[in-house]
Amino acid sequence: MTFINANIKKLYLFSFLKMSLFPMAIITLFWKDHIGLSLTKILLLQGIYSVAMIIMEYPSGYLGDRIGYRTALNLASLLGIIGWGLYSFADSFALVLMAEIILGISLSFISGCDSALLYESLKADNQEQHYARHEGRINGLGQIGEACGAIFAGLLYATAPLLPFMIQVAVWVLALLLTRTLIEPPRQLKLSTSHFAEALQSIRHAFLENLRLRSMILLNLILGMASYYPIWLIQPYMQDGGVPIAWFGPIWALANLSIAISALVSYRSHLKMGDRQMVRLFILLIVAGYLGLGLVGGVWGFLFYYLLTIMRGLRGPMLLNHVQQEIPSGNRAGILSLQSFVFRISFVCTGPLVGRFADTVGVRQTFLLLCGAFALILIPVARLFFRQVIPRKFN
Repeated sequence: MTFINANIKKLYLFSFLKMSLFPMAIITLFWKDHIGLSLTKILLLQGIYSVAMIIMEYPSGYLGDRIGYRTALNLASLLGIIGWGLYSFADSFALVLMAEIILGISLSFISGCDSALLYESLKADNQEQHYARHEGRINGLGQIGEACGAIFAGLLYATAPLLPFMIQVAVWVLALLLTRTLIEPPRQLKLSTSHFAEALQSIRHAFLENLRLRSMILLNLILGMASYYPIWLIQPYMQDGGVPIAWFGPIWALANLSIAISALVSYRSHLKMGDRQMVRLFILLIVAGYLGLGLVGGVWGFLFYYLLTIMRGLRGPMLLNHVQQEIPSGNRAGILSLQSFVFRISFVCTGPLVGRFADTVGVRQTFLLLCGAFALILIPVARLFFRQVIPRKFN
């Protein structure tokens, strides 16, 4: 089926474009220095961004299952153009908040729909066993896209603070032109007389009935949180350590390249190491990364951040492949969105507290606190995952 290969290649390119985030390497500095936000307000802003995603996360995935993944991705691209365009006029917390809410809704329409489109395209040709390999490549290309966007971010920002945002609008115009050419794969949809009842059934399946899926979502949540906090803390951490602003773009680019390479090797690493060793490696990278960031500091302390980005790249394709195998086709994007919903609501509850702690005692002490917290949480969560997904074999 020729459209299968065409869809996969286009999803590769879409991942590259959606992650070519030119402002990301300097956005915390933009918020601090040009909008005047504290770290508490920055993480509050991201909390509200997450609320926007929470409100739309499951409805967008459910809608994507019904109206088609191509249509959902078209809408996401259009919202991306509007959201980044608002930054051209942003001069206050209110305007930045409006832009972030629109971008949060945009991302909620992408979340689940792109992965579901990939899986269903492969399934239409009985090639779903290769999903993890393609997902790893898509993640890798996405991180390469972010690296390309970040490498000159510091110079663009120094030239004109709004220049990275203007380029970002052009990127999303290209994304919209691309998503319009995607082809919807054939699927068998389960007709329901009540959308609300079907939504509740998806929630029951993910969190009550399917214990394997629940343990996967929980582990993915904690690993995702471990890789997410540093995204918003690493820029002020480097600023406090005396890292030149001109370095910020290349440092961010290398971080994303490390995610890309890790995502590309995730499939083979998983085949070689298995679930247990991979999860143990994730825990080791998290503890070592946070501990190094908290204890070392200075100009070169940011190098420990790369341990967390490596973990982020390795875990994505592996755990998403497990999750995909547990989801029925008719509700694929919806349940994938539920997983993102859990992540976002967790960040809403904890992000502003982490930001307040960083403002009060410093970013390095915050990394040490998070190191201890994740070390305590990950051990029982990993054991639950082992028990449900890879049960012990008795002689």
